[in-house]
Amino acid sequence: MQIFRKLEAVPPDFGATVVSVGNFDGVHRAHQNVLAAIVRRARELNARSLAVTFDPHPTRVLRPEVAPKLITPLERKLELIAPFGVDAALVLPFTKEFSLTSPKAFSELLGERLRAKEVHEGFNFHFGHKAEGNLAKLTGLGKEAGFNVISYPEMRLRGESVSSSCIRELVQKGDVSRARALLGRAFSITAHPAKGRGYGKQYTVPTINLSAYEELVPGNGVYITRTRIGSETFNSVTNVGNRPTFGADSFAIESHLLDFHPIELTEETAIETCFLRRLRDEIKFPSVEVLRAQIGKDVARAQRYFRLL
Repeated sequence: MQIFRKLEAVPPDFGATVVSVGNFDGVHRAHQNVLAAIVRRARELNARSLAVTFDPHPTRVLRPEVAPKLITPLERKLELIAPFGVDAALVLPFTKEFSLTSPKAFSELLGERLRAKEVHEGFNFHFGHKAEGNLAKLTGLGKEAGFNVISYPEMRLRGESVSSSCIRELVQKGDVSRARALLGRAFSITAHPAKGRGYGKQYTVPTINLSAYEELVPGNGVYITRTRIGSETFNSVTNVGNRPTFGADSFAIESHLLDFHPIELTEETAIETCFLRRLRDEIKFPSVEVLRAQIGKDVARAQRYFRLL
């Protein structure tokens, strides 16, 4: 998949396109449905499939005080879009100046600059200055600009809306199992080992503390996880929270690797933690011995979970 980091990077001879515009945060099942459709339609129309997204998330520019934590930071989002066979992704830098673009000007960008034949959008799509444009307006403007609009109804799964906001709420509550159903994969984060905690030239302790992660993380608690370090994946149990038994007052994400063996690890090593199921709340135990006994129970439950997969 080609990646264009600004509109000017799209070659003039890129050709006709089938486009979908959106934040695509999470690249969840509803997004996946649209991405598969634009790939299919592009082939049928002898065009190229193009996913258009924004960086940063528009809310971080327009209303930073309520901007959401991202389910998938930009680079991870692009990694998740690529396997659907999309020909290219266009990342439009979102600025206050860009936010002033009128719905008509944006439709002209799609029709004239990107040569869109079709534009595929979800039922609640809004665009242009102050989000004045909606699907009805896009459909009318598309006729003028030379493209058709294909709309998608709300996708629901087990009574829940497949949406970024719903997934975000589930993850924040710690309900990673339900979030997984809506995402179509386990929710995960990628970070580095915390400096001074659990890394070295030769890593010898089967516990990893992650460095600060600024985007969405599950609510405080203990989780069954898988931890990927380079090309290796370990079954694991992960604690998200403040480690109250030790009197800690700083947030940390710490994973205990169940099937550990010594592995090279530096502070630059990328570590992906996939959250599979919540085990329990994080609580303060009366002693380290009681905590250690509970960790043994957590490990046993996790091992049973992996045996049954």
